[in-house]
Amino acid sequence: MPAVSESLALSLYRQIDRPDWARLAAGIAQPLTEAEVVQLRGLGDRLDLAEVREVYVPLSRLLSLYASSTKRLGADASAFLEEPDSTTPFVVGVAGSVAVGKSTIARLLRELVSRWPGTPRVELVTTDGFLYPNEELERRGLMDRKGFPESYDRRALVEFLTAVKSGESEVRAPYYSHMRYDIVADAHTTVRRPDVVIVEGLNVLQPPPTPNDVAVSDLFDFSIYVDADPAHIQQWYTDRFLALRRSAFSNPNSFFQVFADISDEEAIERAGYFWNEINLPNLVENVLPTKHRASLVLQKGASHAVERVLLRKL
Repeated sequence: MPAVSESLALSLYRQIDRPDWARLAAGIAQPLTEAEVVQLRGLGDRLDLAEVREVYVPLSRLLSLYASSTKRLGADASAFLEEPDSTTPFVVGVAGSVAVGKSTIARLLRELVSRWPGTPRVELVTTDGFLYPNEELERRGLMDRKGFPESYDRRALVEFLTAVKSGESEVRAPYYSHMRYDIVADAHTTVRRPDVVIVEGLNVLQPPPTPNDVAVSDLFDFSIYVDADPAHIQQWYTDRFLALRRSAFSNPNSFFQVFADISDEEAIERAGYFWNEINLPNLVENVLPTKHRASLVLQKGASHAVERVLLRKL
């Protein structure tokens, strides 16, 4: 089957330039302080108060409208069926490339959503916890494809989200340590009946492997794709690698401690290898093709700032 053209895919969306999107925040108070934004910002990201006010405050308001409407629809359906209303969590997916800033966005949205009226309980889950342990990746010959769809326990992720969406009182997810670069066997992330769940990961918008399977995105009520030119993402990835070499990589417990003392030239070369051999192919083959499955696309420019918002037409 031929791929859907970019122009046809774009016709599914309202395309809103940043100034027009920013105007939607008029009259809404800035919910975060500069210190809070700095704490939320990821390494190499350039998130600031202006970006929060002009991009993410309107997005938070939009999400609250979707969540309220979804809750109301659930209550109406229960009333129609003459059943007790059993509200389930509103689930938001956040997808995009390595180094595009999706983790920062997910953390920021968690903070903004938790400040909605009524102070909803918000949980953030990253799909890193559903990577196979390194031992299993080695056994399958997948260590060099970590982050590709086949390196995740997709079934476990679907089962986890199904349990959360079904309203189970407590659901556990595996815990992934970026320092160890592996799953921590005796640690878990526990989710207890949240009002909103944010699920962040590279491949959360992947279609199901077979028509009879459930896709992770089937369990989302709203989804966001963070988009940018691959050349810009490569530069951000390299900058982040250099920054990590001076910080986290220097920790003797870090999996990447071997890179702590290499020169800038060697670090740039190594980052280029990881990008061109692993991250770029994964982006082109698996992540980018899922962009137009998202409810909303945030398009970033070279400065790391969002320049345009695409909102899927209802």
